[in-house]
Amino acid sequence: MSDLNASLEPGMLVTHPDCPEWGTGQVQSNIGGRITVNFREEGKVVIDGRRITLLPVFD
Repeated sequence: MSDLNASLEPGMLVTHPDCPEWGTGQVQSNIGGRITVNFREEGKVVIDGRRITLLPVFD
């Protein structure tokens, strides 16, 4: 898991680098490299943090 993914906490906003059409998602949990995110356009998705580095959104 990347250092960036390791720092993700519930409530943080992120985007998926390969699926921008999913929109902004809110981190629900980050346990053992499995990151659950609720995306605006895709719904709840579990991401393998060892394979995908999510991009934080700062508003």
